[in-house]
Amino acid sequence: MDLHQKTIKKKLVLEGIALHSGALVKIALIPSEENTGIIFLRTDLKKNSVIKACWKNIVPSSLCTKISNQYGVSVSTIEHLMFSFYALGITNLLIEINGPEIPIMDGSSKIFIDEILNKGLLNQKSKVSHLIIKKTFEVGDKDRFIRYEPSQTNSLEIDYTLEYKDHFIKKQNFRSKDVRKNVLDIAHTRTFCHQEDLEKIFAMGLAKGGSLDNAIIISGNKILNQGGLRCKNEFVKHKTLDCLGDLYLSNQFINGKITCNQGGHELTGILLKKIFKDKKNYTIESSDLSVNFKEKSFNSEEIQVVV
Repeated sequence: MDLHQKTIKKKLVLEGIALHSGALVKIALIPSEENTGIIFLRTDLKKNSVIKACWKNIVPSSLCTKISNQYGVSVSTIEHLMFSFYALGITNLLIEINGPEIPIMDGSSKIFIDEILNKGLLNQKSKVSHLIIKKTFEVGDKDRFIRYEPSQTNSLEIDYTLEYKDHFIKKQNFRSKDVRKNVLDIAHTRTFCHQEDLEKIFAMGLAKGGSLDNAIIISGNKILNQGGLRCKNEFVKHKTLDCLGDLYLSNQFINGKITCNQGGHELTGILLKKIFKDKKNYTIESSDLSVNFKEKSFNSEEIQVVV
């Protein structure tokens, strides 16, 4: 099914705590022209401040997804925001941010999606391009892997399994034949952590902004959050949310089947890079547009599209 490119109707400003740095961060989502894609702009920097949300720019990071441009300027913890764009079909948007990390909000994508919908979505004239991946790809091993398989459907099927050797999460599975029809059912699921792992995470200099307001904390056979879980199998559904947000760094709506067992940000990034490593692995049914940035300026008006 052909889908039109999409942006938002009005500028949206959000503020919140960054999960890992603990800093107060402000982001502005700004409507963008057709064929410009998802672009981050670091307003706290005077140059080299533009970072395209793209698989090419994924760099290694602990406990989050991070992208960086050729100058080493980065933005991290983008996965929940990217899922929001995927869920709503947003293809073109400028995100101005005054620091290196997206605010965590409530630990899910719900606030992002709710606030975007309050501003409204705008359908654009151009059609989205269609990515056709020609064969099966898998990365990982028998215990921890992510696999892509092509299919003849115009949908994405997902089968995600999560297993912990604890007394609470244990083994969970989430399956959907057409996950784009179920995205709003998983959008409210939150990131999580075992209490026993917090000391190690803090020692890494991470999760400085973490709290019961933005993460589920598991202690033994219970959770510490008042109100309990938001839904059955919230943990595996959140991991599915992360996976879909990361997959959207393909800059496409991928069709086919994703099977994942004990996956994570790193494996999803490796899968994307393996697929796109050779142009013989895929085709894109659309005009081939490239984005060029005048990196000398950090003003959003300096971002131009070149056909």
